[in-house]
Amino acid sequence: MEHSGNLNDLSPAELRLLIRQNDSRIITTTGLAEGYQQANVIILPSHLANDFEAFCRCNPAPLPLLHRSQSGETSCLPLAKHTDIRTDISQYCVYEEGQLVKTVSSLQSYTSQGRIAWPDMVCFYLGCSFGFEGRLKTAGVPVRNVEQGRNVSMYRTAVPCIPAGVFSCPLVATMRPVPAAMLDAAVKVTNLNPLAHGAPVHIGEPALLGIQDLSRPDYGERVEMQPGDVTVFWACGVTAIEAILSSKPSLAFSHSPGCMFLTDSPDSSPVTKPNPELTPLCFLVSHNPLFYSLASQRAVARIRQLEIIIGEDPGQRGIRALSVQDELLCSCLALSHSSSVAITTGFPTHYMHSPPDETDGPPGAIAMATMLLALGKQVTMVTDRRAVEMNQAIIDEAVKTGVLKTAIPLVTFEDHGPDSALHFLCHHGDPNRPRYDHLVGNRAQWKS
Repeated sequence: MEHSGNLNDLSPAELRLLIRQNDSRIITTTGLAEGYQQANVIILPSHLANDFEAFCRCNPAPLPLLHRSQSGETSCLPLAKHTDIRTDISQYCVYEEGQLVKTVSSLQSYTSQGRIAWPDMVCFYLGCSFGFEGRLKTAGVPVRNVEQGRNVSMYRTAVPCIPAGVFSCPLVATMRPVPAAMLDAAVKVTNLNPLAHGAPVHIGEPALLGIQDLSRPDYGERVEMQPGDVTVFWACGVTAIEAILSSKPSLAFSHSPGCMFLTDSPDSSPVTKPNPELTPLCFLVSHNPLFYSLASQRAVARIRQLEIIIGEDPGQRGIRALSVQDELLCSCLALSHSSSVAITTGFPTHYMHSPPDETDGPPGAIAMATMLLALGKQVTMVTDRRAVEMNQAIIDEAVKTGVLKTAIPLVTFEDHGPDSALHFLCHHGDPNRPRYDHLVGNRAQWKS
């Protein structure tokens, strides 16, 4: 795909006219009409329209709804003038019973066929990440797919969307390589464009999204990484195509991925000046697997203040030397992404004393468990077998008094050989089936 300079200088209306005339230079629209919104287009029978709109409302990151047409309407005045959605996209996909049957450059022939009731079709226009590519370049962030003259890479993930009506499908995400030093800039720019999918949904190891091979995108083209680049994923409107495939309507149409509808609307930007305290910042949480996470400036400031308080050492025990800047922040971010957490308790030396010589460890573990359960995490407490009775009593009391909404599993680790830890942490000792994705050491003299 090569765009000459004059194409890049044309307005959306001028480009739509060329598309209507089947100009062979316009295949994908990435890099074109900078400064304007581009739109994914989904065309469905009217009896599915309300379900699909509800699906969009439930999943605003991949499916930011710009406009829903009336049945049979071919124009979209809120987004552009003098348009005909049947001719103003360079390539369309045609689906029958949930199967892609062909791609065409126009839908006009379908409207004249007796079996097709175009007056019964409803068009949905959804925001597209092509709308923020110009702003990325203005911020100095390279857009590799545009540099390489390629369509963006799009991948089907293992992340489920929230179902609505007949629509249920996995999230599709675009991937753009971004230099590690420019991640903050990329996040800030795209966060201000919610109608173009907003901030990234994932930064780092593709396998964490269920993507096993970057060289084989499900849609679009492979984009080459440059040294120092990090894989950054944004929610993608092609998720709507997956919704068509899963719901199997008798007939449906869509844009072909990368061949967007060019609107006359400026790319999305905040109506009011954004609150700088809510600006997201990017932090490296893990080197292996590579994983970054986001937090607002306000949240970062508060956690760092907590870190200072925790580091106070009135007893002069020398604990300041144990403090690592932003370790608490990164731990909080890591836990925010967890699903199953194992918390180890502090281990009192004299279990039969009443109270034991250490009493703050187990209640601290209960407090963390309460917080994690409230966030929807699965929580297991791990203790020494000699302390099972004591900790079970604490858990029972916490449930009885309402501190814990429900009892949590209490388990012990028994060392029976070199593979004991593997079998304890993983189902049947299989590293690919971990029981826990996070370990928290409470009152421990080591890092989990």
